Amino acid sequence: MTALLPIATGRRTRACLRVLVRPRRGRLAGALLLLVAGTIAGLVTPPLLGHIVDLADGGGSTTDFVVTGAALVAGAIGEAVLAGFGVALLAQVGESMLAGLRERFVESALRLPLEKVERAGAGDLTSRVTNDVSVIAEAARGALPEFTRAVLTIGLTLAGMAVLDWRFLAAALIAVPVQAYTVRWYARRAVPLYARQRVAVADQQHHLLATISGAPTIRAFRLAAEHRDRVGTKSQQAVDLLLRGIALQTRFYARLHVAEFAGLAAVLATGFSLVRGDLVSLGTATAAALYFHGLFGPVNVALALVDDAQAAASGLDRLVGVADLDTPAPAPAERGAGPDAIVVRDLDFGYLPGRPVLSGVDLTIRRGERVAVVGSSGAGKTTLAKVIAGVHPPTAGTVAVPAGEVALITQEVHVFAGPLADDLRLARPEASDDDVRAALAEVDALGWVERLPAGLDTAVGSGGHPLTAAQAQQLAFARLILADPPVAILDEATAEAGSAGARLLERVATAALRDRTAVIVAHRLTQAVAADRVVVLADGRVVEVGAHDELIQRDGPYSVLWQAWSDQRARR
Repeated sequence: MTALLPIATGRRTRACLRVLVRPRRGRLAGALLLLVAGTIAGLVTPPLLGHIVDLADGGGSTTDFVVTGAALVAGAIGEAVLAGFGVALLAQVGESMLAGLRERFVESALRLPLEKVERAGAGDLTSRVTNDVSVIAEAARGALPEFTRAVLTIGLTLAGMAVLDWRFLAAALIAVPVQAYTVRWYARRAVPLYARQRVAVADQQHHLLATISGAPTIRAFRLAAEHRDRVGTKSQQAVDLLLRGIALQTRFYARLHVAEFAGLAAVLATGFSLVRGDLVSLGTATAAALYFHGLFGPVNVALALVDDAQAAASGLDRLVGVADLDTPAPAPAERGAGPDAIVVRDLDFGYLPGRPVLSGVDLTIRRGERVAVVGSSGAGKTTLAKVIAGVHPPTAGTVAVPAGEVALITQEVHVFAGPLADDLRLARPEASDDDVRAALAEVDALGWVERLPAGLDTAVGSGGHPLTAAQAQQLAFARLILADPPVAILDEATAEAGSAGARLLERVATAALRDRTAVIVAHRLTQAVAADRVVVLADGRVVEVGAHDELIQRDGPYSVLWQAWSDQRARR
C-alpha cells in the first residue's frame, strides 16, 4: 500500500526558511540596499524626460538639454551597475539557502526507515530531489531576484507618482483592486492544482521506475501491455494537469491586461485635467504617464512570478516535509544470547492488515553458521531477509540480531558515481589503497579493475565507465569485506548474471562470507548444498529445517524442490 512521504504546511515551510535566512541576514540586507539604490537610480528617468518636455515647451537652452541628457545616461549606468550587483548577491543568498535545505533533505532522507521509502515508492523521493529541487533552484537564481526588484520598483514608482501629485497616485491605484482580485482568484486555483501536479509527476515516475526495473518479470508474465497502459494513464494525468495550468495562466494574464488599460486611462485623464487647469506642467503629466507605463513590466513580472512562486512553494513544502522529519535513530536490536547470532521468535509480518506474508516463524542461527533460505516464488524468502535485516519491523514477534552489525546485499546493486575507490570506501572511509586492493582480490575483481583506464581512480556509476551486472556485484561483495560485519544477508545476490557469472559470484560470495554468520536467500540450490543448514519456507511458514543431505532423504518439500531444480538443469 503506497503511503507518500509527508508534505510540510506553509507555516512550517516559512519557519524553516527563517532558520535558513538567519545566518545570511547581512548579505541579504546588502543585496536589498543595492537593489533599492539601483531602482532609485532608474526612477530618475521619467522626471528627466518630463523635464525635457518642459524645456522643449518653454524654449530651454542647449546646455539644459545636454545636462539633462547626461543625467539620463548617469542614471541608466547607475541602475545597471547597482541592480546587477544586487541581483547577483541576492541570487547567491538564494543558492546558499537552497544548498542548506538540500543538505537537510539528504541527511533526513538517509535516516528514513527503508520500509517508509519502499511504501512511498521510489518516484516520490526521486521527484523531490530532482524535479522539486530544479524548480526551487530556478526560482532562487531567477524568480527571487526578479520578483524582489519588481516589488521595489512598484513601491518606489508609486512613491514617485505621489511626489509628482497625489492625484496621479490615486488614479494609478484604480488598477489595484482588479490586480488584487486576479491574484487572489489565481492563487486559490493554482495552489491545489500545482500540488496535484507534483503528486501526479511523482506517481508517474514511480510507475516508470517500477516498470523499467521489473522489465524481465513483466516480459516473462506477458504483462507489457498492462504496464504500458498503466504508465500511459499516469502520464496522461500529469499532462492533463499541466494543460489545466496553462489554461489558468492564460486567463490570469487576460485579467491583468484589463487592470493595465484601466489604470493607464485613469492616469492620462488625470494628467489632461491637471494640465488643463494649470495645476501641473506638461512635463510632470508626461512623467506620471511614463511612471505608470513603466509599472507594466514590474507588475506583470511580479504577478507572473506568482506562478513560479506557487510551483516553488509546492516544491519547498515537499522538500521541507522530508527535511523536517524528526526521524529517530533505530532502536538498538537485541543481541543474540550466547552462541546465537540471530534469534527469531513467533514472527508475523504483513504489508497490509489482515494479509500476512510471514506467520509464526521461529528460527535460531548460531554465530558463524551459514543458512540458506529456499522455497517457491511467493513463499516469503525476501520478506524474511528484510525483516531480519531491519528493513521492515515485525508485525508481531521478535527478531534479535547483533545491533548495527547486519549487512544486506540484494541482486539490485547501486554503483555510486565517482572514482571506483571512493565507491568502495563508502564501506570503510579510512581504508587504504592496499586495503581496497586486498578486498578486490578476495572477490576476484582486482584483475579487471587494474585493467580499467585509470585503475582505482576510474569514474564509474552514472556517466562513468560501464560495469556488467557481475562486476557491480563483485564491488558489493568487496564493500562487504571492507565493512566487515559479523552478520551478512544475501537476497538472491548471485542471481543477476548468467550461469557463468552466477558461478563466479557464488565463489565470490563464499569468499566474502568467510568467518561470518550468513543468511542466504538461495536462487540457485547449489547455494543450499554448501550451506550448514537449509530453511524451507512455504506460504510464509517454516516447513523444514536441516542440512541438505538430511532433507534430501526425508522426501519432503525440500526434496521436491531439489528434484525439480535438478530436472531443470538436466534439460538445459
